[in-house]
Amino acid sequence: MKNFIHYVSHSIAGMIGISVYILADTYFIASYSGSDGLAVLNLVLPLYGMMNALGSMLGIGSATRYSIRKARGKDVSSFFLQAVFWNAVFSIPFLLAGLFFSREILALLGADRELQELGIPYLRTILPFAFFYMVNYTTSAYVRNDNNPSIAMMGSVFSSLFNIVFDYIFMFPMGMGLAGAALATGISPIVGSAFCLIHYCGKKNTVPFGWQTPRFKHLCACCQLGLSNFVGEIASAVTIATFNMLILNLSGNTGIAAYGVISNVSSVCNAIYNGLAQGVQPLMSHSYGKKDKHLLQKYLQYGIVTALLISVIILFFVNYKSDFFIALFNSENNPDLYVYAKEGIRLYFWAFLFVGINTLLVSYFSATNNPKPAFLSSLIRGTFAIVFFALLLSYFWKMLGVWLAFPCSEAFSLLLILYYYKKEQKENQLSPS
Repeated sequence: MKNFIHYVSHSIAGMIGISVYILADTYFIASYSGSDGLAVLNLVLPLYGMMNALGSMLGIGSATRYSIRKARGKDVSSFFLQAVFWNAVFSIPFLLAGLFFSREILALLGADRELQELGIPYLRTILPFAFFYMVNYTTSAYVRNDNNPSIAMMGSVFSSLFNIVFDYIFMFPMGMGLAGAALATGISPIVGSAFCLIHYCGKKNTVPFGWQTPRFKHLCACCQLGLSNFVGEIASAVTIATFNMLILNLSGNTGIAAYGVISNVSSVCNAIYNGLAQGVQPLMSHSYGKKDKHLLQKYLQYGIVTALLISVIILFFVNYKSDFFIALFNSENNPDLYVYAKEGIRLYFWAFLFVGINTLLVSYFSATNNPKPAFLSSLIRGTFAIVFFALLLSYFWKMLGVWLAFPCSEAFSLLLILYYYKKEQKENQLSPS
C-alpha cells in the first residue's frame, strides 16, 4: 500500500500539473478575447489530443516495455534514446503544419473566417513546439519507471507554474495576445523535461543511454504496449472534434464556447485518472515481470477503489461549483453561454462514474503485456462508441443528447472492458512475453 500511495499520489499531482496549463490558457484567453477566444481554443484542442496521443504511445509504451524487460534481466540499453528519436520523427508533421497550413487546419476544424484570424497566431506558435510537448511523456515516464515518481511530479508542477506566470506576462504586459499564450504553453514541457535531468544526471539513475540504429521492429514492439494510451488520448481529440461539429450546427460559436468550459474542466478530471493509471503502471508491470500475480491483483484492487472514490468526489465537486467554473471562463457574462454550460455540466459529468475504472483497466492490460484487449477497448470506447451515441442522441434530443453522449458511451465501454477482463481472468492469460 505504501508503494501504491507513493507512486499514485505523485503521478496524479504531476498529471494535474500538466492539465493546469491548459486551464491557464483557457482562463487568460477567455479574459483576453472573450467567447471567441474560448471557441478558438476548444476548436484546436484536438491537436493537443493528437500530440498527447503520439507522445504517450511512444513514451509510456517504451517505458512499460523497458520496465518489464528490466525486471526479467534483459537488455534495455537503447530504449530511452530510441524513444526520443521517434518522438522527433513524429513531431515533424506538426511543425510543418503549424508553419504553413494553420488557416487550412482551423477551417478543417470548423472555424469561420473570424475565428481563423484569431487562431492562426496561436497555431503558428504552438505546433512548432510539438517535439518538446511529446518527448515530455518519455522523460517523465522513464523517471517514474526508474523508481523516482517525485521528480516526474515536480517537473510537471514547475512546468505548470511557468506556464501560468508566463501566460500572463506574454499575453498582457508584453501584448503578444494568443501567440503569447501559445509560446508559454510551448516552453512549459521544456521546463518539465529539463527538471527530469535532476534524476538522469543523479546517482540513482539506472536508465542507460545506449544508442543503436533505430529499428522499426523495436518501435512497433513499444508502440504495441502504448497503443491503448494512444487511443485513449486520441479519444479526447475525437470526442472534442465530434462535439464541436455537432454543437456548431446546433448552437454556433456560443455553444462551442460553453463546451470549452466543460471540456477544460473535464481535462483536469481525466488527468487525475490518467495519473492514477500511469502511477500504478510501473508497479503492475514490475509485478507482472516478476510473475507475482497476487501483488499484481492487489495493486489493481487498490486502483479500482481509488478510482471510485475519486469519481464520487469529482461528481459532487463539479456540480456543487458549476457556477464558479462557468464564471471563470465567461468574462463577458454571456447568458446563453451560461445556460448551455450549466445544462452540460449537470449531464456530461455523470460519465466520470465510469471513466476511472475504464482508464485503469485499459492501463492494466497494457502493463501486463496484453495489448489486444487494451487496444480494442480503447478504440471502441474512444471512437466508435462516443461518435455513435453523439450522433444518435443529438438527432433526437439536440443539445441535451450531445451532453448525454459521453456518459452513455462510458457506461457502454465499462461493460465491454469488464467482459475482456473477465475473459482474461478465466483464460489466465498472464503469461511471459
